[in-house]
Amino acid sequence: MELSQKRMRKQLERMKPLITGCSMELARKGQDALGALLSRSYHKEVRVEEVCFPGFPACRIVPRDQSPVGRMLYLHGGGYVCGDLEYAKGFGSVLSAVTGAEVLCPAYRLAPEHPFPAGLEDSFSAYEFLLEQEGPVVLCGESAGGGMIYALCFLAKEKGLPLPAGLIGISPWTDLTASGSSYEENRERDPSMTRERLDLFASCYTECRDNPLVSPLFGDLTGFPPSLLFVGGDEIMLDDSRRLHEKLLSCGCASTLEIAPELWHAYVLYCLKERRTDLDRIAAFCHSCFCGENNFQIPRKKA
Repeated sequence: MELSQKRMRKQLERMKPLITGCSMELARKGQDALGALLSRSYHKEVRVEEVCFPGFPACRIVPRDQSPVGRMLYLHGGGYVCGDLEYAKGFGSVLSAVTGAEVLCPAYRLAPEHPFPAGLEDSFSAYEFLLEQEGPVVLCGESAGGGMIYALCFLAKEKGLPLPAGLIGISPWTDLTASGSSYEENRERDPSMTRERLDLFASCYTECRDNPLVSPLFGDLTGFPPSLLFVGGDEIMLDDSRRLHEKLLSCGCASTLEIAPELWHAYVLYCLKERRTDLDRIAAFCHSCFCGENNFQIPRKKA
């Protein structure tokens, strides 16, 4: 499934007023439908197996016609309030198909029914499950899930567990205090997200928005594994990625940031035909992590 950037942007702009004012129930249904659409597009290339965890469902996605080349943990987005297992299967299927990896997708508990730290605890349980097997693990997440992969690293360091081999953040939500200037500068340009909507999601999730386990931007990132970050140039959350990238570098960590001009929040999940190389970059990054390499350089488009 490939969509054009121009056509998708127009659709998002038309839907933005409806999404901003819709109920939590409707928002959840809409997001889950997007995941189902993605998984149907890749169902012939992967195989999905249910995995049982105490308290939350999950699935394991593997390439249909080859042995997995590595293992990934994918944490879905949705502002910590949206996203079920069907949604997680969507981009999880894309990741498995393009990387050749086994992808574990937990449907962690959601706020407001289960506020912080419930979702993080579930995600950490899934990470511990992967650590029981041999070999490196790469974490990937978009939006809230993108922030949670960094929070998960804080927990791993605290508990003395191995850190992942690499981190892939797609428009990661790393600052729930919304202190970046892009929240105002891109308010009119962003075709899909509003600050008010994010504030609602944050209030459902936690009362302590500057906790590093909630807003990883405010934690010590020293010793973190290599990061590959994607963010839309027009999204209000641009500074969440930009400032994270700068802090990773200042802490001595390897980080590559791809700012896509005129694109929106979590644009990678839309599999736009103009951005085919983004999935290639994710695959190349994963393979470098699985092989134990730490000198990954992001491939650039040919002029």
